[in-house]
Amino acid sequence: MSTDASNRTLTIHRTFDAPIQLLWQVWTQPEHIAQWWAPQGMSIDIVEHNFQVGGRWEYAMQMPNGQTFTSDGVYSVIVELEKIFSSANFKPMTEGIEMQSLFTAEGDKTHLTFHCIHPTEEYCRQQEKMGFYNGWGSVFDRLNDYLQQQ
Repeated sequence: MSTDASNRTLTIHRTFDAPIQLLWQVWTQPEHIAQWWAPQGMSIDIVEHNFQVGGRWEYAMQMPNGQTFTSDGVYSVIVELEKIFSSANFKPMTEGIEMQSLFTAEGDKTHLTFHCIHPTEEYCRQQEKMGFYNGWGSVFDRLNDYLQQQ
C-alpha cells in the first residue's frame, strides 16, 4: 500500500460561524452528536462513546425506510481544540477508513478540514461516486444549523 494518502483521501473544508470551543463541544459530546451526526431525514442513537485515545465509538442511524446503519471506530489521536483521528466503518457501505478532523480558530469562526482516508485509490473513487460529498455535506449542514441554535 502506498504511504502517500493524497490519492486515497476525500476532503471537505467548512467554516462554521461558531467559536472553536463550541464546535469542539458539539463535535465531541454524545448529547450533541446525537443532534447532527447523520444526513437529513435520519435519527441517531449513541450506542457507545468513549472519547479518549484508544476509546471506541458506535452510533446507530435509523434510516427513513426503517433499516439501521451502524457506524463505529476507535480514536487514535485527540489533541483538544486541534484534531481528532479515528478509524471508521459505516456498515454496510464503507469500512476500513480513517477520519481526520482538523479544527482551526479564526476569531469567532472555526475552520474544519475533514479527511476520509481510504485503503486504496479505487475504494476512494468508489466512495466518492456513492455520494461522499452529498452525504457528509448534509451532515455538516445539520451541524451548522445545530451550532446556530446553541
